[in-house]
Amino acid sequence: MPIAGDTVSVGPESELKRSITGRLLFFYVLGDVLGSGVYVLIGLVAGAVGGAFWIAFAAGVAVATITGLAYAELVTKYPQAAGAAMYVNRAFRNPTLTFLITICMLSATFAASGSLATGFARYFNSVWDLPPALLVTLAFVIVLSIVNFIGITESVVANLVMTIVEVSGLVLVVLIGLVYLAQGDGDIAVLTQFNTGDANPILAIVAGVALAFFAMTGFENAANVAEETVNPSRTFPRALVGGMITAGVIYVLVSVSAALVVPVDTLAGAEVALLEVIRAGVLPLPVGAMLIVFALIAMIAITNTTLVAIVTQSRILYGMARADVVPSGFGRIHPVRRSPWVALLFSAVVVSALLIVGQIIAGIDADVDLVGRLATVTVVFLLFIYALVIVSALKLRGQDEHAASYRANTPLLLVGLLGNVVLLVYVIVDDPSSLLWVGALLAVGVALLLIRRLRGPTPVAEHRPTSSADREV
Repeated sequence: MPIAGDTVSVGPESELKRSITGRLLFFYVLGDVLGSGVYVLIGLVAGAVGGAFWIAFAAGVAVATITGLAYAELVTKYPQAAGAAMYVNRAFRNPTLTFLITICMLSATFAASGSLATGFARYFNSVWDLPPALLVTLAFVIVLSIVNFIGITESVVANLVMTIVEVSGLVLVVLIGLVYLAQGDGDIAVLTQFNTGDANPILAIVAGVALAFFAMTGFENAANVAEETVNPSRTFPRALVGGMITAGVIYVLVSVSAALVVPVDTLAGAEVALLEVIRAGVLPLPVGAMLIVFALIAMIAITNTTLVAIVTQSRILYGMARADVVPSGFGRIHPVRRSPWVALLFSAVVVSALLIVGQIIAGIDADVDLVGRLATVTVVFLLFIYALVIVSALKLRGQDEHAASYRANTPLLLVGLLGNVVLLVYVIVDDPSSLLWVGALLAVGVALLLIRRLRGPTPVAEHRPTSSADREV
């Protein structure tokens, strides 16, 4: 079975437009990482760890950043759309494993989009109590798919604008924490407290990191726009690592501020925890107006992250189609917008179906938190992928290197590998039912493979168009 990797080319044959600069990529990474965790899952992390939940975010960012070093090394050697699937294929030359890793990456972005869309609806409901939440999530996914269809440059510029807005919201939370401390109301001791009872605090931290890791995801999406980035060998390491470190610092500061201003029990019990920081009324401003403004900022932040996830979904399908793994229609590029429109349409349908099914299940079982469940599913997929990417980076040492290649620190990569494996085992043991969702999403990928095999080999002229007329078919 042909697999992404050797068959994907760069340079003149690439149909995607190179228009993403280093600065845009930095904000692309930063915006994607920031929007997912702090605005959506911070309450769950606080409940798992206690006042010291900032440690979970710091540890999670450390593991994710080390993993990002592996991605940076591989991207500088293979700057092509396809990401983890291509790296694993080059390292192991195992079509089955490569296909599995590709479908895992695709499934992770589907689950993440569903979780974030549900989080968006919750913030939306805090401002407007109008349509049902399901309609809000479906409209949200459709609008972002249209934005991505307009073009990758427009999508990344929109990402830049939204990143600036979402950072302003987090700066506001940090400012509230500083003012609260200056007033003499903050209790620093809370930052060292754990909700463990007689249990080991280390277990509480691991539990928190497992939840918080969803907040660290997003950096891997950048690898899938490598083919659209200007000078990727120079740009990627700086933008990827710089974005992760910046996000980590912001996460810790926001976590500390939230723990100082709001009781941990209140944070843990709130669907939208950061609104509780605003509701504390620390700043001399109308609380009602502040709540609305912050909810709008949060919605923009979540929109930012989801936009990047949708970009990733379509680029994975596009890369797989070019490698003749899935039906060739997913590789079709719109003649005017130069966007993979078939892949975008399919992604929107799958995420919408996931939201509808999730809403039905949540209606039957009130204990199911759709945001948390889909976030856990995302983490299961990504921890597996991250571990294999690090192994691939180590295995490919000495191959396809050039003067501009980046080389990550080997001991750090080994620490990152151990961290990913430990977290993966913990998440599965802690929530084994998440594997049912994992299996359902994998089934979508298997169905695509079966359809591709039933159709037989794709003619060269169809798979790799050689003229403008062909490209417009």
